[in-house]
Amino acid sequence: MAAEIVNPRSDSDTDDGTRGASDEPFDPAFALHRGGKMAVQATVPVRDKDDLSLAYTPGVAKVCSAIAERPELVHDYTWKSQVVAVVTDGTAVLGLGDIGPEASLPVMEGKAILFKQFGGVDAVPIALATTDADEIVETVVRLAPSFGGVNLEDISAPRCFEIERKLQERLDIPVFHDDQHGTAIVTLAALRNAARLTGRGLGDLRAVISGAGAAGVAIAKFLLAAGLGDVAVADRKGVVSRDRDDLTPVKRELAELTNKAGLSGPLESALAGADVFIGVSGGTVPEAAVASMAPGSFVFAMANPNPEVHPDVAHKYAAVVATGRSDFPNQINNVLAFPGIFAGALQVRASRITEGMKIAAAAALADVVGDDLAADYVIPSPFDERVAPAVTAAVAAAARAEGVARR
Repeated sequence: MAAEIVNPRSDSDTDDGTRGASDEPFDPAFALHRGGKMAVQATVPVRDKDDLSLAYTPGVAKVCSAIAERPELVHDYTWKSQVVAVVTDGTAVLGLGDIGPEASLPVMEGKAILFKQFGGVDAVPIALATTDADEIVETVVRLAPSFGGVNLEDISAPRCFEIERKLQERLDIPVFHDDQHGTAIVTLAALRNAARLTGRGLGDLRAVISGAGAAGVAIAKFLLAAGLGDVAVADRKGVVSRDRDDLTPVKRELAELTNKAGLSGPLESALAGADVFIGVSGGTVPEAAVASMAPGSFVFAMANPNPEVHPDVAHKYAAVVATGRSDFPNQINNVLAFPGIFAGALQVRASRITEGMKIAAAAALADVVGDDLAADYVIPSPFDERVAPAVTAAVAAAARAEGVARR
């Protein structure tokens, strides 16, 4: 049975997005998406035969021959060093799950225009009709000559970890799974400022993460690398710990790295006395569990559209509250990170994105807040024009310091 389309644009809807003669309510989202959200635009004119002979044959042959002799010239004479492939298989799209490659395209187009709007980076959506990890890797490797970087998007765990690792091993351009690392970078930035606001350091904090998927695993590893005191991660069956015999290879590795306190049992028990809650799972955390956290705690409930802890509840007990929503203060939004990260990496033609580059991005993002730091302002807005330049500069500098920059 075909899925029902809710509020599609009908023949009675006018081209300017207003409602036509139909009595059915009109959804402006369909008007905005009609025909897609992006297009290719030329950067040079083709007005006459002279322009044509330079932009195409015969003039283009000189440039092709030069690149054939010196492959590195492709960065100077094509768009390669300014464009990112946004690659998905449609298996973990936003809060929609496995909806397939075609249905993922509106999200991938949205990602591409965010690259351009916030980072000045061109991006091309690529939705693949396969969910096989090796097929995805082989396809992207074959596409890679056209791109300066690869942004993996909305690919379900645990395949996303394997795909990213194999691609980075085989390619000499940055490969970045935003669902993992973008979320982790923005979370660290907000956490750094929350700790600064309350006079603590990262090493003083014990965190509990709800969700052991792509984002939860990456956040845990990244926070520990940045110096967090301890972190425990909980999945549907409770805290990921060494004594569990039902762990996947990814979670077994996670159990070795996390949970120094040796906690076990349900998420709620782990929250007792915890300084930080980070939600990337959905579901609901009971108010009693939030109340059991340490005084001056932080609640980052990032599930969309329904946070694991509603801000009204969290504010009763926590010193700092953040969500993934734009209608509450302190939105943890990946758009704060990925445009500047790729802009910085492409600027210096980095061969990869390192842990040092990600930590530099988080520090730069946190520093944008500066002296305006407050409980309702531990992370800047995506529309703060200082964000992308600060992240870009920090990532470029870190790439040079870590020896992965090629210019």
